[in-house]
Amino acid sequence: MRSLLPKNGRTTHGHRMRKRRKRETDVTDRFLSGELEESDDDEQQERFGSRSRDAEMGKILRTALLRAEEQSDVDIQSLPLGEVIQVYSLFSEVASEGRTFFCVVRKTLAKRSESAIVVGDIVRIRDLELVDEQGRPQAVIEQAQPRQTVLTRADSFKGIEQHPIVANAQQMLIVTSLREPKVKWGLVDRMIVAAQSGKLAPIVCLNKVDLGEPGDTDDVLSHYSTLGISILKTSVPMRTGLDAASEILKNKITVLAGHSGVGKSTLINALEPALDLRTGAISNYTGKGRHTTTSARRYPLSTGGAVIDTPGVKLFGLWDVTRDNLLEFFPDVAEDRAPQWRRDSYQRILESLPTDDRNG
Repeated sequence: MRSLLPKNGRTTHGHRMRKRRKRETDVTDRFLSGELEESDDDEQQERFGSRSRDAEMGKILRTALLRAEEQSDVDIQSLPLGEVIQVYSLFSEVASEGRTFFCVVRKTLAKRSESAIVVGDIVRIRDLELVDEQGRPQAVIEQAQPRQTVLTRADSFKGIEQHPIVANAQQMLIVTSLREPKVKWGLVDRMIVAAQSGKLAPIVCLNKVDLGEPGDTDDVLSHYSTLGISILKTSVPMRTGLDAASEILKNKITVLAGHSGVGKSTLINALEPALDLRTGAISNYTGKGRHTTTSARRYPLSTGGAVIDTPGVKLFGLWDVTRDNLLEFFPDVAEDRAPQWRRDSYQRILESLPTDDRNG
C-alpha cells in the first residue's frame, strides 16, 4: 500500500497548509510593497489592463505618507483648518481655503485618536505641495478639532458597537413617506432619539403627500410639534413644501436620514438641481460602484450650509443612550401624555438597549 505520508513523515495536509501560508505571506508582502494591485473577480480584464484608480491612489498615498513622516517639527497651530467632506478606506477629501485636498492621516494622530476621522470633522492639514496626475493637491491631516455633535452608525439594532460617521452637523432631516413605503413611526422615533442623543435637532419630513389622504399622520405630526420637533410635508411632483424645506436647510449643516424608497434623493435633488445624490461621487473614484464602510458625503447648498448624505446607513446608533436615561428623550411618556404609538416606541427601544452602558 502506498503511504499517505511524505518522505519527511509529515502529513500531506500539513505540508500543503504550510505552503499555502507561505504563498499568502508572499502575496501580502508583495501587495504591501506595491507590486500587486487590488482586484475583484468581476474585474479580471482590468487586472491585465490599465492600473485601477484604487491602486494608483494607494501608491500616491504611500508616497505622501512617507514624506509626511519625514517632517515631525511642524507648528501645528499655524496650519490651515479644513473640513472633511468625504472619507474613503485609505484617504479623505478635505475642503480648505477654496481647494479640495486628498489627505492621509498622520500615523501618530491615528494611533492616539479614539475614533477615525469622519465627515464633518474640522482638521488642520499640512500641504505636501504634491499633486497627482489629475492635478489634485495632497496633504496630511495633522490634528482634529473637538467635535460639537456626533452621529453614529450602529452595527446591530441593539447598538452595542457604535462608530461615528458624521461630526459637527446641526440637524437631521428625517424623510419618510405617506405611501410607497408606508411610514413606520417607530423607526422615525428611533431616528429622533439618534439625532437628539448626538446633539442634532431632528426634523420630520413626510414626503409623497400627493399619494393619498393623510389619515392619522396629521395627528402624529401634530404630536411631534408639541415636542418641539420641526415638521415638513412635501411632494416633489406637486412642488408642495419645497420652499419651506429649502428655508429650513438654509445656512445649516443637515444630515439626511430615511430608508430606501421614501424619496430622500428626489427631494434633495429638487431643492438643489445641481446635486445628484443617487449616483454619488464614490463610484467615480473607486471605479467599483460600491460604497465604503464610511460612505457619508457633504454637499454644499447654494442657499448656504450643506447636506450630508449617508447612503448605506440603515440604522443610526444611539449615542450615550441607556436604559436609565432613555426616558429623557420621551418627555411625553415621562409626563404621561403620550399616545399609545409613542409608548410602544419607547418600550421597543428600551428593550433593544443593553443592560449596561456599553452602547455609549
